[in-house]
Amino acid sequence: NDLSSELISADGVSLGRYFLYNRSQVTYDQLSPDLVNTLLYSEDHRFYEHSGLDFQAYLRVLYGILTFNSEGGGSTITQQLAKNLYTQNPELQGKLARLGKWPSRIIQKTKEWIIAIHLERNFTKEEIIAMYLNTSDFSSNAYGIKVAAETYFNKQPDSLNLQESAVLVGMLQAPSFYNPKRNPNNALSKRNEVLF
Repeated sequence: NDLSSELISADGVSLGRYFLYNRSQVTYDQLSPDLVNTLLYSEDHRFYEHSGLDFQAYLRVLYGILTFNSEGGGSTITQQLAKNLYTQNPELQGKLARLGKWPSRIIQKTKEWIIAIHLERNFTKEEIIAMYLNTSDFSSNAYGIKVAAETYFNKQPDSLNLQESAVLVGMLQAPSFYNPKRNPNNALSKRNEVLF
């Protein structure tokens, strides 16, 4: 189990957390609308139109590769969740790395596609959004959106405004590089990119 345990006093005051990974779960209802909308706009604006795989996005990526004009990745939120949940096994990654860059990448992507399809069949879109945000790394030992909101803004996820949501969503692509505490200029630039 990689959730944190929180020690709470008799009068309801948090005395601290104990964890291997500092992670706490939230439900979809505990996410601010600004956060959800920012995530969908930035990461997967066709999220409600596909069933885990977005073939239009893959065509866009292929066109970008052929024309040397990349306009972002093709992974859906569901694929990113699959990667967070199932393909981050260090032992498996070591075995795949021995195959070489391209064969290991093809195997990893194929697994993500298969897992994404299964996730879409077994969970609602809202559950997938919550699971994705709960399993994402936000740097500074903040795993999951609840701990990230507390760490960076001293708020709960349901209270995040548009600008704060854009900072956290921007971090999903490179958590350390866009960490607002360590790299405030990078975080600001990425936030603005997400907003505009």
